[in-house]
Amino acid sequence: MNTSNLQLNNTDAARHFSFKATVRDAGIGLALIGLIIIFSVSSEHFLAANNITNILTQITINLILAVGMTFVILIAGIDLSVGSVLAFAAVIAGKAITMPGLDPIAVIALAVMAAVLAGLVCGLLNGLISAYWGLPSFIITLGMLNIARGGALHISEAQTIYSFPKLFNDFGSATVLGVPVVFIVALSMVAIAWFILHKTVFGRMIYGIGNNEEAVRLAGHPVFWYKVAAFSICGLTAGVAAIVYMARLGISSPIAGIGFELNAIAAVIIGGTSLMGGRGSVFGTLLGACIIGVLANGLILIGLNDFLRQMITGLVIIIAVVLDYYRDKYTKN
Repeated sequence: MNTSNLQLNNTDAARHFSFKATVRDAGIGLALIGLIIIFSVSSEHFLAANNITNILTQITINLILAVGMTFVILIAGIDLSVGSVLAFAAVIAGKAITMPGLDPIAVIALAVMAAVLAGLVCGLLNGLISAYWGLPSFIITLGMLNIARGGALHISEAQTIYSFPKLFNDFGSATVLGVPVVFIVALSMVAIAWFILHKTVFGRMIYGIGNNEEAVRLAGHPVFWYKVAAFSICGLTAGVAAIVYMARLGISSPIAGIGFELNAIAAVIIGGTSLMGGRGSVFGTLLGACIIGVLANGLILIGLNDFLRQMITGLVIIIAVVLDYYRDKYTKN
């Protein structure tokens, strides 16, 4: 296949998917607005300023993880290890940030670099093993889930790490005009991911691999390295999420992040990204994470117990997948 022809096809596909993404995002946005209206009527405390700040704070970690997960799902992959990688990166960073005899700013910078590097390495290994042998990514990342969790428990000796510098803890609770700084960090990552996916060749190739991997390969593009990069980005975001987790709670726990991978996947799916790859947007992921956060908060405010909240959240995920099937069928030409 001629490379120029593939580029032309990708351009046409990009316009087509841009239209479909707009339709999907509009529908997801309306669903989010509907939830906000329902909970606003059901509870007088829902729209209180401190509750809005609380919702944004709760959304942050899941949104950061979901941004990385979007890259992996767009290439028709899955990463089940992000929750454990978060814990592993947090423990590594916790060891770094509690090193004695160093300036607080120096240990904070060291901790951030350590967490991001730990997450990046885990993601890189996921991508290399999965792409090189052509193995299902859910099997490889399931293995990494156990490796990273075991590593976190071993390094920390199954103990929680705490006593972080005050400057670091203050960052986790800081707000700007009522908006948590950590949520602004998450929005920045959404913006960066949007630019990469929609304004760069790398982004077009990610969509191309999800749509027709063989066509991208025949056009001479290094599919292997694009796949590795997608998983590496997912690992990197888990490292960033680990720093946010530490700053928010003031601890590094080897049992942190249990089940976080499921919430991240749910946010991506609810946001309209197809599990089959090649279709979706990081803006939809943002809306999906907001829906999960608003739903969880609203159900608590109206007095539902944990069991019913889990059941309703699961039902919402199933409905989102079914609606996505019909939405794709309707918009497909």
